Amino acid sequence: MWRILVLVFGVIIGFQACAEDVFEAEPTTGELVFSKDTVYLDTVFSNISSSTRTFKVYNRSNNFLSIPTVKLANGPDSFYRLNVNGQSGKSFENIEILPKDSIYVFVEATIDFSRVSDPLYEDEVIFDQGEIVQEVQLVTLVQDAHFLYPKRDENGIKETIVWGIDGNGEEIRVEGFYLEEDALWGNDKPYVIYGYAGVNIGNSLKIEKGAQIHFHHNSGLLIEKNASLKIEGTLDDKVVIQGDRLEPFYENVAGQWGTIWLKAGSRNNRINHALIKNNIIGILMDSIGSNSEPTLRIDNTEIYNTANFGLLGRATNISGSNLVIGNNGQSSLACTAGGTYNFKHSTFGNFWSDGIRELPAVLVNNFQQSVSDGGSGVTIANDLLSANFTNCIIEGNQNIEFILQKDDRAAFNFKFKNNLLRFNDNGNSSGDPLYDFDDTSIYEDNIFNGEADFKNIDKNQLMIGENSDCIEQADLQAAQNVPFDLMGINRTESPDIGAYQHMIFEP
Repeated sequence: MWRILVLVFGVIIGFQACAEDVFEAEPTTGELVFSKDTVYLDTVFSNISSSTRTFKVYNRSNNFLSIPTVKLANGPDSFYRLNVNGQSGKSFENIEILPKDSIYVFVEATIDFSRVSDPLYEDEVIFDQGEIVQEVQLVTLVQDAHFLYPKRDENGIKETIVWGIDGNGEEIRVEGFYLEEDALWGNDKPYVIYGYAGVNIGNSLKIEKGAQIHFHHNSGLLIEKNASLKIEGTLDDKVVIQGDRLEPFYENVAGQWGTIWLKAGSRNNRINHALIKNNIIGILMDSIGSNSEPTLRIDNTEIYNTANFGLLGRATNISGSNLVIGNNGQSSLACTAGGTYNFKHSTFGNFWSDGIRELPAVLVNNFQQSVSDGGSGVTIANDLLSANFTNCIIEGNQNIEFILQKDDRAAFNFKFKNNLLRFNDNGNSSGDPLYDFDDTSIYEDNIFNGEADFKNIDKNQLMIGENSDCIEQADLQAAQNVPFDLMGINRTESPDIGAYQHMIFEP
């Protein structure tokens, strides 16, 4: 038995010695193969971390290889960071790869624009094998920006502003800050906002044509009582408002930031030629600032990819033309709690596909739930002075895309004229005066369940094509008040329904 144990022990020792000889790594001699010769990181703002990119390093040989050094060419001062085979840093030694195997290299960057001479920032990952060097190029475009954010006090606590009042009368506060007096956001470089930027009582914010505004997660814009927002884009230089993630993956992702809230008592808000996208609520408009003039006048504007509402009005006065709203988790347009609403040549096309949508593309009602009593659910009726839709498209991927909800305790005035409307309820609304489509005092010259012929709903391209039922079906007199479509095409002679004149789609 003893002799057997000695023999087995000797075999094990011999096997281990052989294994050490067989699996002893040898230095590489230029035979590494890379999945990419250049790694392009998406455009980033100064001092904001990029997304992570990766490439693989292959050992195609039958030998166990060791890379003596893996490092960034710019050394410790490089704005890139690496993770090589599970190790984080900027320089590594003796990285081993088994025969016919590979390792991952992960790359990130946080670049200080003030410390680079060229916005195209480059570096190399060097695989140094003595006399033989192999490399993978790294390339990132970095943008400078105006960064606005809440300050911290001496205790490190971030600045906050009042969001609202809860059911118990207590303040609800969010991280944010107020802009100084009347503010101007220009187009010299992008603006990146952290937290909620507030326009204080009596002040205004003007956003110039061509400005690029980027909101971080949990951020947005608050316009207080007697304050104003004026977005002054043009046909050729629209104002673009979106999140601060610039990677292509985030280009059309809803819910990346909060909202633009025009709070109760704000006044003379004007938005022209803007693109607003990828937030929770595109625009939230509260309260009538003036009965005679719209509290919000919004023209030539697109709102896309909102997790809830595109434009939510609550007991307010909104006038809109050449307005396009689409891909919204709830309604594209919600005219609630009464008020005054007038829309001409607008397109509301809700083809939301990221979950269940409970509301139609357009919702109109004249009541709201009270929260002052602690949230008991008391309904307060408020006059709907007018809700007029003229030469508009209301479409979507549901059978019913506009709903009218009336509280008999308050006025409910509305009219649909020369619109394309999606409403297919299989006769369930028969007998309901709100949906008496033969009553010309509230429904006139509309097209029900027709073909809009949108260009590409998946890409929010809601232009209409040559097969659209909207062609030359708009009210001519109303079209004179909105003589050019969203793309600047004259519509005064043969106006089409919606925000766009029809076009021929190229294959």
